[in-house]
Amino acid sequence: MQRTGQTIGATTYQKIKHDIVFGILPPGSKIKLDDLKARYETSLSTLRETLHRLASEGFVDAPEQRGFFVKPVSGVDLQEIADLRVLLECHALRQSILNGDTEWEGRVVAAHHKLHLMEQRLADGDDSQKETWKRYDWEFHQALISNCKSANLLSLHATLYEKYLRYQMLVLTNRGEVAANEHRAMLDRALTRDADGASEILKTHIDGGLEHTINAMP
Repeated sequence: MQRTGQTIGATTYQKIKHDIVFGILPPGSKIKLDDLKARYETSLSTLRETLHRLASEGFVDAPEQRGFFVKPVSGVDLQEIADLRVLLECHALRQSILNGDTEWEGRVVAAHHKLHLMEQRLADGDDSQKETWKRYDWEFHQALISNCKSANLLSLHATLYEKYLRYQMLVLTNRGEVAANEHRAMLDRALTRDADGASEILKTHIDGGLEHTINAMP
């Protein structure tokens, strides 16, 4: 069975966004349509549609009559992204804890278990699965806020988190025990329904990651 145009477009979108977030398409680089056409095995019209969508989300720049470029990075942009993440994610976490139930608890505990095992591997010096580590990190944060009862909030947060992740992947270093302890503390506060305490730790966690990333940026 052949894929529909909609399926092809969605697949192309996910692949290109992944390659931007994970630095395979470097910040500020010009996007050459012919190269991408061969690389992603898709049509020029699908590529243009995808790149315009990514431009509307802030991953691509599309200056008039100049083609497409991967969005550049800067400390100012990262600071803004981190501030917005604090605003959205802390609110979503509070709502999720207030709405907390057994199913949500199970998701949070399971997500933290996977992340904790990966953090232990990193602590032992094994950094061979950095992308998996960041995926587990995302899954834990997403699980924490998954019960906020707002699809719009979750969608906005997902896009913002990917922008934040792009910066982390550029200078990917591990905050080690500090970050792992913050994750554990957020889990504990969530399970005891301490919304204020969990939100405070989350803000500290995001601020710490921001400082760590800015200090590692060239």
